[in-house]
Amino acid sequence: MANLGNPKNTIEILQKYHFNFQKKFGQNFLIDTHVLDKIIEASEITKDDCVLEIGPGIGTMTQYLAEHAGKVVAVEIDDHLIPILKDTLSSYDNVTIVHEDILKVDIGRIVWEQNGGEPIKVVANLPYYITTPIIMGLFESHVPLRSITVMVQKEVAQRMQVGPGTKDYGALSLAVQYYAKPQIVANVPPNCFMPRPNVGSAVIRLLRHDEPPVQVRDEKLLFTLIRAAFNQRRKTLVNALTNAQTLSVTKEEVLQALKQMDVPATIRGEALTLEQFAQLSDLLML
Repeated sequence: MANLGNPKNTIEILQKYHFNFQKKFGQNFLIDTHVLDKIIEASEITKDDCVLEIGPGIGTMTQYLAEHAGKVVAVEIDDHLIPILKDTLSSYDNVTIVHEDILKVDIGRIVWEQNGGEPIKVVANLPYYITTPIIMGLFESHVPLRSITVMVQKEVAQRMQVGPGTKDYGALSLAVQYYAKPQIVANVPPNCFMPRPNVGSAVIRLLRHDEPPVQVRDEKLLFTLIRAAFNQRRKTLVNALTNAQTLSVTKEEVLQALKQMDVPATIRGEALTLEQFAQLSDLLML
């Protein structure tokens, strides 16, 4: 089968099937073999791996994954792409195409059926408008996985790996770092895609922690606190938490907890580390 990393071959397939890009699905197909090589290299895929690909498009990266992995499960939502994928991937017997919405499909069930419940690796060129729900859904559902190597909007990748006190630091940074070690492995300019997106992109690798870096008594409360702290990031942490609909804490309780932590009462959420949020979460449970 023709290598779809070559733009000429991509155009031929799109014309053959009279394919129109769907804006609602955030479709931008990768047309750069160097970037594809870099993604495969960063994800450290071997023949022992089962890989979940989200949004395979016309199968460009799927072809690369199929050559390196033992098994590939590609989840695609767009009806129009299913016949194209069956064509472009016809020569690979280790690829399963699942015609579903990744946000609704039971990924845990896929992992059991395709990999006997053993940890998988996720590799994807993600639709930018649903990047965060996809990544958080994978982590929060506790699907067994080793790593996530994905193409995302550049500023989202930066947000995932920054620390406290920076303008990009937020709920996403803390959530990702609780579950995984993030590392940006490549920056990708718009001309590597068809059609060209309006933003720069980056490939980020999230290596799943064996154990979270902080121990916390109630994981759900920790993330409720974090979200509340950043929903009103210009406010002090005390005000942000006491105003939050999702929490039932009094001003006195928050002030008392901050005092025990030896943190000023005027602090904002963006100044707290993951460790401090975990400590605060445990103190507010008492």
